[in-house]
This record gives sequence, structure tokens and C-alpha cells, in this order.
Amino acid sequence: MPDPMLIPCPHCNGLNRIPAERLGDQPKCGRCKAQVLLSTPFELKQGDYASQIKGDLPLLVDVWADWCGPCKSFAPVFEQAARQLTGKCRLAKLDSEANQQLSAQLGIRSIPSLILFKDGREVARQSGALPLPQLMGWLRSQGI
Repeated sequence: MPDPMLIPCPHCNGLNRIPAERLGDQPKCGRCKAQVLLSTPFELKQGDYASQIKGDLPLLVDVWADWCGPCKSFAPVFEQAARQLTGKCRLAKLDSEANQQLSAQLGIRSIPSLILFKDGREVARQSGALPLPQLMGWLRSQGI
């Protein structure tokens, strides 16, 4: 039997051990009892960042701003991707205006920017809004 996966809760940052075969069962957090795997992107904030990039399930972060037209047009595509990737990859949105320190720490130069984290490290980055087929193709090329 494979080891359980460690997955941070998007609500309280608690680390949950979830058997891989149970990822489709809508697992709940052991700490706050909220759903761990969401079919929609969750909001990433400065204080959550260190906890959320950990774990065994990759995290895709969309760095955006409210004033950015391409960011707004990309939002529905990112939502669609979240529904398709539930249990394979977690998706989060980082408001670059509300989290300027984290955006600077991540070296954000343009938005929207997508950053893929695996095992606590950035493994890929893509700038600009993508149509869903290209986004899914990019993620497949990253092993998602």
C-alpha cells in the first residue's frame, strides 16, 4: 500500500495525510473539518504561502491583479482548469496588489503569471493568459 499523500488544507493550512486512493472521496481536514481538495481555486495570501507550497500534490498559482484585463479574462479558464484537475493539482489565486511583499519575493514582473510548485519548490513558470487547451498542455508537459 502506498504512503498517504500530505496535502495542506486551503482553509487552515493544516497538513493532512490522505491515502492516494481516497483523493476522489472529498477528504475533510483533520483540523478544521473543511474540504481539503477544492474544485475551485482558493485564495493564497502571504501568511499561507509557506504552508501551501508544501505537500505531495502540486500547487499552481495564478498571480493576478484586479485592474488587469488579461487577468480577468483568464479567471474563467483557471476556474475550468481547477474543476478538471481536482485531486491531481491544487489551484490558487494570488492577488499581487494585496500581497505585494510575496509578489516581490516571487519575482513577479508581469501578470497574469502562473507558477507551478512541487515538493515546496517552484518547478515551472508561465507568463500571460492561456486558453484552456494550452494551459492543460503546459501542465501535461510538467507531469500533471
